Amino acid sequence: MKTFNALIPNTFGIETCCDCLIEFQTVEELISCYPSIAQARRDGNLLIVGRGSNLLPVDDFHGMVLRSRIMGIHSEEDGNNAMVTCGSGETMDEVIEWCIGKGYYGMENLSLIPGDVGASAVQNIGAYGVEAKDFISSLHAFDLETQDIVEISGDQCHYAYRSSIFKNEWKNRFVILDVTYSLSKIFNPVLNYGNISSAMQTKDISAQQLRQVIIDIRRAKLPDWEVEGNAGSFFMNPVVGKEKYEALIKKFPDMPHYNVDSEHEKIPAGWLIDQCGWKGRSIGRAGVHNNQALVLVNRGGATGQEIVLLAERIQRDVKDRFGIEIHPEVNILRSSPHSKSQEL
Repeated sequence: MKTFNALIPNTFGIETCCDCLIEFQTVEELISCYPSIAQARRDGNLLIVGRGSNLLPVDDFHGMVLRSRIMGIHSEEDGNNAMVTCGSGETMDEVIEWCIGKGYYGMENLSLIPGDVGASAVQNIGAYGVEAKDFISSLHAFDLETQDIVEISGDQCHYAYRSSIFKNEWKNRFVILDVTYSLSKIFNPVLNYGNISSAMQTKDISAQQLRQVIIDIRRAKLPDWEVEGNAGSFFMNPVVGKEKYEALIKKFPDMPHYNVDSEHEKIPAGWLIDQCGWKGRSIGRAGVHNNQALVLVNRGGATGQEIVLLAERIQRDVKDRFGIEIHPEVNILRSSPHSKSQEL
């Protein structure tokens, strides 16, 4: 379906428009629109999105937005393993619920993360010690350069913390059609991250109970984007070298941290922001959530630029106090009527 002068999908509730929005439910529909999609790509005016749960549009985008609405879930079992293939337009949280119902385990800690299946493979979503890359076996995508449907393995996606090859070398080249997750029929929960353990009454827990614990934690900490616009965690957790970490822990002995490897530690960005006094504060119509400093919110009628200005103030304060640069996890979309480029 092609819509002109349409709103750009985003969970911040920012009302910005694109020149054209194409939503396709089948590969055939996508291919039928290929000439106009290819032209937009050549002009540098193509943006591929999911639900927009990780997108902050700053102003109107003078180009084409492309979104998959391909649905469907099916699975194949092999002993204690299950391969679950999902259309890229499926909602990730509904997929996790479906998998638990079938007895396919592993992704419980990703429960209630907003976004579509296709976005999970681009962004490498993660929470509570689990990332999408841990389960992505392969995916099918439409190559906008060759017009071929190709299969891409998880290893080829070059996954890293909130990153993949689709955000870098292959940006705007592939349209993801489906994703196959490799799951287990044996429940082996990840419980040693954040406050999961303290939220549980017993270690003897089912997958459905763990999912509910994760949902309860997220709902207690994070606002409903349909009530108060947001994109979840706005900043990535910074990773610092051992020398920097040791200097910080001497100065801030209560600083939480997570070991990455022998040379690096991860510091929660939410803690850094909270220590700078930003939790619950606002600048105009843009604010920091009252319960989670990592989440920036639209208090009502905020523009994308107002959210950006708030983020920049926070970044500056964290850098001044801790000497650490924090970077947005959210993709920031800027466009102007005089430019054929976009910044994500």
